[in-house]
Amino acid sequence: STSPVQAILCLSLLSSWGVSKKPSLSVQPGPVVAPGEKLTLQCGSDAGYDRFALYKEGERDFLQRPGRQPQAGLSQADFSLGPVSHSHGDRYRCSGAHNLSSEWSAPSDPLDILISGQFYDTVSLSVQPGPTVASGENVTLLCQSQGQFHTFLLTKEGAAHPPLRLRSEHRAPKYQAEFPMGPVTSAHVGTYRCYGSRSTDPHLLSHPSDPLELVVSGEGPDPVLSELKGQHPQDYTVENLIRMGVAGLVLVFLGILLFEAQHSQRSPQDAAGR
Repeated sequence: STSPVQAILCLSLLSSWGVSKKPSLSVQPGPVVAPGEKLTLQCGSDAGYDRFALYKEGERDFLQRPGRQPQAGLSQADFSLGPVSHSHGDRYRCSGAHNLSSEWSAPSDPLDILISGQFYDTVSLSVQPGPTVASGENVTLLCQSQGQFHTFLLTKEGAAHPPLRLRSEHRAPKYQAEFPMGPVTSAHVGTYRCYGSRSTDPHLLSHPSDPLELVVSGEGPDPVLSELKGQHPQDYTVENLIRMGVAGLVLVFLGILLFEAQHSQRSPQDAAGR
């Protein structure tokens, strides 16, 4: 059996370990959700916590769940929310604790839950130079609206990272924000949407724009061809002469080999005729 001294020592060690090890917080299917939908916030850690707490930043109330082990060395708790409404839009954090400790760990990094469909002003999304570009090109996605939004958010379907957020600019008669991307690669391929938000409540969003499918073709410009594009006409002439000279030497060499092959075949015949 464990003595009181051993229990106190164990408790102090667990408490000091837990406070310095913050868990991680993620959300499925994503941080942007429409009213009525459901989502799951996952709080996890490799520190072996037995329980987790989820709370809105700045509020004292919290949800608590026991930890489970989806795989060796990891503990995790799932917090289901929904059907969501505008009141669920907020910044969330989570903490972990051991059963023998009364202290919670350091909080996780913040996670913003954003509720769409809260404004009737429409938002549009376009792309320059176009939705199909070659790998290595620069691309700009443009969010616009007639109604006033203080910021625009750009999301990519299935992306794990949070939405990109930029302050809007008023260029009469529209509000807009430009999201530069590039040089693009195959990682940029996907479906994008744009949302508008207002400074009074940044966790409430407009309805999404129509989806925009970005296609990246090819493997990018050939570095040799790109270098040749910057050369002068006389450079092409010199290079063509060099190529022709090399081709001529190759033909002469092949001719010599063919002549020797034919000569070696005739020699035994001539010897036999004698």
